[in-house]
Amino acid sequence: MLDTEALPGLGRAERVEALDGWLAGLLDDAVAGTPPPRTRRGGPPPRTGTEGLALVAVGSLGRRELPPHGDLDLVLVHEDRPEIAAVADALWYPVWDAGLRLDHSVRSVQEAVTVASTDAKAGLGLLDARLVAGDAELAARLRTATLASWRQHASRLMPQLRDLRRERARRLGELAFLLEPDLKEAYGGLREGQVLRAAAAAQLVDEPPAEVEQAYAFLLDVRDELRRRSGRASDVLVRQEQRAIAATLGLADEDVLLREVSLAGRRLAFVADETWRRVEAALVRRPRGRYRRVRREPLAEGVVRQGDEVVLARDAHPATDPGLVLRAAAAAARADLLLSPYTLKVLAVHSPPLPEPWPPEARWSFLRVLASGRSAVPVLEQLDQEGLLSRLLPEWDRIRSLPQRHPWHRYTVDRHLIEAAAAASELTRDVDRPDLLLVAALLHDIGKGWPGDHSVVGAPIAAEIGARMGFSEPDVAVLGTLVRHHLLLPATATRRDIDDPATIERVAATIGHDATVLQLLHALAQADGAATSASAWSPWKAHLVAALVARVQGRLGGPQLTEPDPVLHPTSAQVTTPAPDIPGVTRAVTVGIEEVADGQQVTIGAPDRPGLLSTCAGVLALNQLDVRAAKMTVADGYGTGVFAVRPRFGRAPVPEILADGVRAALEGTLRLPERLRQREADYRQEGRSAPPRISWHDHEVSGPATGIVEVRAGDRAGLLYRLTAAIAGEGLDVTSARIETLGADAVDCFYVCNPSGSPVDPQQKERVDAALVAATRGPALAVGPDTPS
Repeated sequence: MLDTEALPGLGRAERVEALDGWLAGLLDDAVAGTPPPRTRRGGPPPRTGTEGLALVAVGSLGRRELPPHGDLDLVLVHEDRPEIAAVADALWYPVWDAGLRLDHSVRSVQEAVTVASTDAKAGLGLLDARLVAGDAELAARLRTATLASWRQHASRLMPQLRDLRRERARRLGELAFLLEPDLKEAYGGLREGQVLRAAAAAQLVDEPPAEVEQAYAFLLDVRDELRRRSGRASDVLVRQEQRAIAATLGLADEDVLLREVSLAGRRLAFVADETWRRVEAALVRRPRGRYRRVRREPLAEGVVRQGDEVVLARDAHPATDPGLVLRAAAAAARADLLLSPYTLKVLAVHSPPLPEPWPPEARWSFLRVLASGRSAVPVLEQLDQEGLLSRLLPEWDRIRSLPQRHPWHRYTVDRHLIEAAAAASELTRDVDRPDLLLVAALLHDIGKGWPGDHSVVGAPIAAEIGARMGFSEPDVAVLGTLVRHHLLLPATATRRDIDDPATIERVAATIGHDATVLQLLHALAQADGAATSASAWSPWKAHLVAALVARVQGRLGGPQLTEPDPVLHPTSAQVTTPAPDIPGVTRAVTVGIEEVADGQQVTIGAPDRPGLLSTCAGVLALNQLDVRAAKMTVADGYGTGVFAVRPRFGRAPVPEILADGVRAALEGTLRLPERLRQREADYRQEGRSAPPRISWHDHEVSGPATGIVEVRAGDRAGLLYRLTAAIAGEGLDVTSARIETLGADAVDCFYVCNPSGSPVDPQQKERVDAALVAATRGPALAVGPDTPS
């Protein structure tokens, strides 16, 4: 007799063993108590005992994972047993009488396979079929036939499982970020592990790795203890049970339990996502019966796109290139792709640590990752799952999957910070220092991994990380201030009278009367709120914070614009070419190149012509040089442009080629628009969808300029050329320029004037604005010696 009251207290193996023995006895009793059918005249004698009869466990009992108070999923398989209905009744009723929940069916092998070939859920259960009692050969045939059918119909069944998974994710959320997760059905729960095995059974992917099995086993342990304590068949890890479950499992407290559950769920979800990508790719290829050649496209030095993944180039050297990890991540995020699993493993095994402070190139790549917005989230998760993110930021381990008990928070601390950085990427055009905004958004809650007020504790930690990244001392100080006071504006706006002069003065004094810090804090508050929840950042709170910022800004007397590094200085000429073949021009083109910490600095000297800055920028873009900063000065009819550049694919600039290119472009024999259009076709780029922002700052004009136009737009090859060409095409001269690329955005300020010296009138500004907007979206018109300026 089965002691059903004792079952929940047994371990999984003992519970399954007890049930198997009891069910085997029930089957014997059912067969023995059922009269055999009459023998037909001339026919074979009827089968007796369990010949042609097998009791098979499926689902959790079939996997030997039956939890306390779990359902018994049983299939009575038969062959040539006319009395099967009577046997089934004699078997099922004792199970019900024992108070156990039962999901049962009676099938022949062919009937079971037919159902499994059309119903993904039924097929998934039958893949776990395990003989409990009866005819072992019949049970083996069922399993063999089910597996063959599953593989044969995978192209129809796997999409069904995918759709079920998506519906579960939509309905129940992601296990890793829930305070009371459904351990079985939530995205990243136990169901994920079962589907991974089903994909492997279809021979579409490999068996799940060991770490997946470990995560799966931990969730099983948590669910068993949850059901044992609650006394019912529930899979939702409710808060009132968490402390006791943690103690039983030997964990310090409920937060540690929830953190371990989150880590297990994230691992299952991560591997499941990658598995589904492989499954869908395999299903696309399978009907064709052959593999399609995949084009490889360069994305960055040592990094290429191969199909829908980012992989290392054949000449990449991960063991000696510490910046390759971030460069590859930036390329993937910018292209809205993922790194291939093999590439991740190679980088995790072979990449050396970054030197401290980080080289400027590494910091720049990291900013490009953060500035990529939503597409950066899965790439950062890849780095995190392979341990690469913690190598870059050792402090990250303290907040990995750290739960936040406040109901406003949708995510764990680490995911909240990544979401905040993604939200901040949408605000980079609203601030003067988008690089500091992105890093502050990523680090603003870093202090939650340590005891104490997270704002106070986190400020020095963020400052230390900023210094390690290679930011200057003033920038490090700003980062610390942003983290220390990231709650200042929303807390003040919702708890104090923002019309009280004392409130305004207190905020101004707290931020050191620094308008740039105020601007960054406002954007950080918006990003933080957006990454928390709609309740945390309501339209009402947004309005209050904006009103407070306006009042404090008025108290400070206007924005304080800062000029970020680098500061460019002309380099001595290394190459001198003959003067361009242009009437009246006698001075030569010169080029000088100097190695700097962040790539190269190129100085180009040439006779001043309309659109000279645009011409130089176009030649640099044509030679696959990304311009990060530039300035142009003109004296005595001769222009000198200084450009901070970085080779897109690692090839250093050649001064002779640049000098010849500038000379040919000035002569008109090198047609830059057509060549740049072809270059973009060769290396297609997906720009950001956010519209550009164009603003005029005439009140800040000094010297010969009569206007300053600022353009904020997504960075892409040849952008500087197109912008300056657009300005020149509207009859304005660019007397000087400040060009900065921070993260994914270009922030370009052009000092312009009319050749006549008259101010830039409103109608002309409108034409320039339209031309600049068009330039950010596509190739510009040619600007050369014969183009009016």
